[in-house]
Amino acid sequence: MALADTERGVSNCGDSPFSEIIELNVGGQVYVTRHKTLIAVPDTLLWNMFSKKTPKELARDSKGRFFLDRDGFLFRYILDYLRDLNLVLPDYFPERSRLQREADFFQLRDLAKRLSPRVSKDNSISEEISQSDTEEGAQQCCSTAGMETLRTMSVSGTMRSPSLDSRKSGYITVGYRGSYTIGRDIQTDAKFRRVARITVCGKTSLAKEVFGDTLNESRDPDRPPERYTSRYYLKYNFLEQAFDKLTEAGFHMVACSSTGTCAYTSNDPNEDKIWTSYTEYVFCRE
Repeated sequence: MALADTERGVSNCGDSPFSEIIELNVGGQVYVTRHKTLIAVPDTLLWNMFSKKTPKELARDSKGRFFLDRDGFLFRYILDYLRDLNLVLPDYFPERSRLQREADFFQLRDLAKRLSPRVSKDNSISEEISQSDTEEGAQQCCSTAGMETLRTMSVSGTMRSPSLDSRKSGYITVGYRGSYTIGRDIQTDAKFRRVARITVCGKTSLAKEVFGDTLNESRDPDRPPERYTSRYYLKYNFLEQAFDKLTEAGFHMVACSSTGTCAYTSNDPNEDKIWTSYTEYVFCRE
């Protein structure tokens, strides 16, 4: 079991009661790292946990891993920062404010401070100048011309929101599998079962932008933002809620399809029919 492995470890870290290799369960995500990585920054929460306390004082899961009830997806960036005190974020990273909250929780003050105002042009928190600084400077220099342009566009009725213009185009497909029961005489009311899971297929960055923290990434946690996935699903089971999210992000439905199969629960002619269907809805943002 992981408990025995954690306590025995690879080798002891000097006089520390902890092993050299530490297994962590952070919000359901499992991480394996070195003890020295966790205590790399003094006077932080992890430093206090793994240098001031003993293994018996810390919470564990059923397999003996040290347990932290925090965001398991964002903890990878906390761990990356502890390894070399630097962190490069993905090209599209909408969870910056949430990562700052995690940095505050783990008492990583320097990381939280760098994340606080903005990220840099290449999304690296090791740099202090960001792309938004450049954009703000350009906007100030050209404010008069910009106001004239906006006024002209407003009069002509062709003005568009800058936030909409900056959004990336693409497709997202949401699907669900459902079932319902109908009596053989088709006279009784259908008995519907709730949708078990709503799946999300498309570009990783688009899916995260639209659904945010309602997106469950546990089946494909390490997918880069520029890659595509078909393994995400939502944390709720209401299609209308998913449609609202897509509409708010500027998507509209362009196609849908559905397939179904029918089966009897037994050979008894009085038994009900069970219909199983799979339906997909394709949304597009141009």
